[in-house]
Amino acid sequence: MRATASAFSTPVHLWRPSTSLNRAQWRTLQRQWQRDFSCKHQRPTSRTFQLRTARRYQSTESTAAPSPKPSPAPPAAPAPAPSAAPSPAPKAAAAGSSPRNWIYGTATVLFLGFGFLYITDTRASIHQFVVVPSLRLLHVDAEEAHHAAIKYVKGLYAFGLHPRERDTADQTMGDLKVEVFGHILNNPVGTSAGIDKNADIPDPLFELGAAVVEVGGVTPKPQEGNPRPRVFRIPSQNALINRYGLNSEGAEHVAMVLRERVRQYAYDHGLGLDAEAERLVLDGEAGVPPGSLRDGKVLAVQVAKNKVTPDSDIAAVAKDYVTCVDHLAKYADVLVVNVSSPNTPGLRDLQATAPLTAILSSVVDSAKSISRKTKPAVMVKVSPDEDSDAQVEGICSAVWSSGVDGVIVGNTTKKRPDPVPQGYVMPANEEKLLSEVGGYSGPQMFERTLSLVKKYRSKLDLGPVEDEGGKSAPSQASDKEPVSASEPVQTASSTSDLTANPIEASVQRDAQHLKPLTTEADKESQQPIVKVPERHHTSELQSSGQTLEPASVSGPVSAVAPPPSNPASPTTSQSTQATSSTDSPASTPPSKSGSKTKDLEPKIIFATGGITNGEQCLQILNAGASVCQVYTAMMYGGVGTVTRIKQEMREKMHQHGKDGKQ
Repeated sequence: MRATASAFSTPVHLWRPSTSLNRAQWRTLQRQWQRDFSCKHQRPTSRTFQLRTARRYQSTESTAAPSPKPSPAPPAAPAPAPSAAPSPAPKAAAAGSSPRNWIYGTATVLFLGFGFLYITDTRASIHQFVVVPSLRLLHVDAEEAHHAAIKYVKGLYAFGLHPRERDTADQTMGDLKVEVFGHILNNPVGTSAGIDKNADIPDPLFELGAAVVEVGGVTPKPQEGNPRPRVFRIPSQNALINRYGLNSEGAEHVAMVLRERVRQYAYDHGLGLDAEAERLVLDGEAGVPPGSLRDGKVLAVQVAKNKVTPDSDIAAVAKDYVTCVDHLAKYADVLVVNVSSPNTPGLRDLQATAPLTAILSSVVDSAKSISRKTKPAVMVKVSPDEDSDAQVEGICSAVWSSGVDGVIVGNTTKKRPDPVPQGYVMPANEEKLLSEVGGYSGPQMFERTLSLVKKYRSKLDLGPVEDEGGKSAPSQASDKEPVSASEPVQTASSTSDLTANPIEASVQRDAQHLKPLTTEADKESQQPIVKVPERHHTSELQSSGQTLEPASVSGPVSAVAPPPSNPASPTTSQSTQATSSTDSPASTPPSKSGSKTKDLEPKIIFATGGITNGEQCLQILNAGASVCQVYTAMMYGGVGTVTRIKQEMREKMHQHGKDGKQ
């Protein structure tokens, strides 16, 4: 024992047990020392450490195989000194922190939950006053900011964090519903082409409350467009100048994106993920429009020609449009033929009657031949700069001759309007931007758009005018005063003063923000400026309970036969006969001879250009349009623009309703 005791008094780093240990046992004992030392983070007293180590070694050695010369047991370790009782302070602290942690955790969850609901609501003012200015600061170039916004929205939508319209007034109230191409739309507000050129975010745009989303313009082959920089902001006017030049990924790329969207919808609704599932959705088996894939909404796809296609070769130009239609028509509810971009040289020359008729006829024929039960409607987008009587009449003649279903009035303009408010002196840098080549868009465009809608409405409601050879020719009626679509269409020979019409007089008066002079005048006016005109929807008409059908594309002078069943159209208590009855004489324009009238589907008008608020949208609707589209307003107003416009429309209607009761 003396040897053992002397050994325990030896420092740790020099101590060797008196018993014979093989190399493996010695290494095991050494590792145990190192473990104890590292756990304590300090070198313990030599006596305590040695006793503990020896005891542990004995326990491990007793379980091992017996050695020929077992080592003597180490002396009993002295009893450890009694330690002080553990302090209850840590337990008390833990008990006290538990409610506090619960409060902090609950507050964090509530903050994140309400923050999510607020930020993803289109009614949140943060989108207009924080997000939009932040994008301008982060991305000085306007085009970069636009692409970044699309990327952000697309990424957020993939994770369910995208902005959306949480207001359910469209479904619960139904006061803004309109009927377009056989579809009952939730509201008359849409987005214009240019926001989503390559169909990257149609679904996020629908989530913002728009009933019409227009993607494109799409060209047959991919093209880069004009050199950068090509987009310029004019913040003081909330306006833009762009010369994109129809930059596009091409018809095949956009068709592939839309096809995958349809197949994903089919898969999500248990129809499969193959071509047969796609066919079921496109043929209306899913019960939704094949383009938008949403009840009460439609998807418009804009097509255009390639920049390198010569304008003088009408056959080649028509082939460009037909190529786009062949790829994209089955994924669209509405096809839009763009002949009005100011940034493609010679494109607006195609708005002359002869070339436009040839192009539109080719597009209509191609759209009618797609492999889908219901065919897309076809519209043509015209320029605001071609606004003379002869130009408008020529376009209307081409529309009736080709069988096109409607017109989108308005695009960017080559002209530079005066600043608003009148007399405002623009900053020098913005005034310099006005000299940039490109199309101008902004609030100053509204009055021109409104005037042009009235002109097209009056011309289109006259119907096709046949010449002596039996062919349709441009109508020659005067358009000094626009005719309301809710009144019988009258030729210049049958009326001398359209201002005697009380409806038209009311529109003009309300447009100038003047109240009726008498109670009788107020009753006669029927308050058209503050309610969606009856000709746009049939919610208050009584009928036999048939299903509304899209207008079939027929020749300009042939009678419209009862259209085939359309499972994608909503079922309602109205019929197509109700919408074309004698309550809407505009649907039966007189022929030139006056001997008989022919039942023709009225042409639909969409309007875009300078529309920034609900009151302006109401004026556009009463001028004869069925849908008002926004573009630049969203660039400055953010993702809540559509919701705000609809809310302003309802407030204006409600306010005027109260004034009428008083």
